[in-house]
Amino acid sequence: MTADVDLVIIGAGPVGLAASIEARLAGLTVAVIEPRHDAIDKACGEGLMPGALAQLARLGVDPEGMPLRGVSYRSGSRHADHRFRVGEGRGVRRTTLHDALATRAAQLGVRRIDDRVDTLVHDAGGVTVSGIRARYAFGCDGLHSAVRRNVGLDREVARGGRRFGLRQHFTVEPWSDLIEVYWSDRVEAYVTPVSENLVGIAMLGTRQLNFEAALAAIPELAGRLCGVAVASTLRGAGPFRQRAASAVIGRVLLVGDASGYIDAITGEGLRVGFEQARAAVECVVAGRPQDYAQAWNRATRDFRLLTTALVGVATGPLRAGIVPAARAFPVLYGSIVERLAR
Repeated sequence: MTADVDLVIIGAGPVGLAASIEARLAGLTVAVIEPRHDAIDKACGEGLMPGALAQLARLGVDPEGMPLRGVSYRSGSRHADHRFRVGEGRGVRRTTLHDALATRAAQLGVRRIDDRVDTLVHDAGGVTVSGIRARYAFGCDGLHSAVRRNVGLDREVARGGRRFGLRQHFTVEPWSDLIEVYWSDRVEAYVTPVSENLVGIAMLGTRQLNFEAALAAIPELAGRLCGVAVASTLRGAGPFRQRAASAVIGRVLLVGDASGYIDAITGEGLRVGFEQARAAVECVVAGRPQDYAQAWNRATRDFRLLTTALVGVATGPLRAGIVPAARAFPVLYGSIVERLAR
């Protein structure tokens, strides 16, 4: 059967759109399948690390936002600040990022198919989905990937200790050019400026996470937002921990959160997702999709190690020592932030 396109991508979030741009720049014909017509919003921290911003620039994408020059870990009156040495990051509203990526994909001739993928058939010669035939398929449909489940790569994750996220925006002038991370007893609160009069607050914690209660338990942050107007609907995400048996099966490659995820605690999900997209396209162009498993391991190794370690500390008895340790060992703290920022 003759293929209609070289590559079909299921999911038009940032990673799916970035993959479509990568593929078009590499000379492939591409179709993206996504049921949602408008810009896709999501509960996330909305901070692009310097490395993610550089990857977007390489794709010809430059979303509007606010400069981010480092990270500040905070607990009560104590804080540990590190300013990026590798360049600036940027706080970007998720919908703004989506629009910028979608515009670039359209400019490059990416075909858009409005459909929800429930079934996918793959064989030695290609993939059939939503009435089209492609030589390869990328599953970029997020944490709860239907593609991962459909091709038999979904794996059970232990229910204990599962973590979730909530995000809301406030109409207020940003007070810092650092990503502020407030560590309370049970919750991390990420503060990211995304425009001149808009700040996003993302909370990470257990299923019982209550945004208002968590905010009230962080007096410094609650004081800044007292009387400030809420600017968006409260959104949630999770559980974060997801597993895949492999990142590739035959001609189907899982990219981004669909390929497995640990936690949002390090804030580098998009950077890692963009790296996976580039690696997946390179493997397809070379006609060696099986090489993607090893490329995926290389692209995600640091993320997996650092995130697993930090989540382990954050959910254990050493949690209260995170900010004091960052203050006591600024060189180590700075080196970790720089590695995550690249």
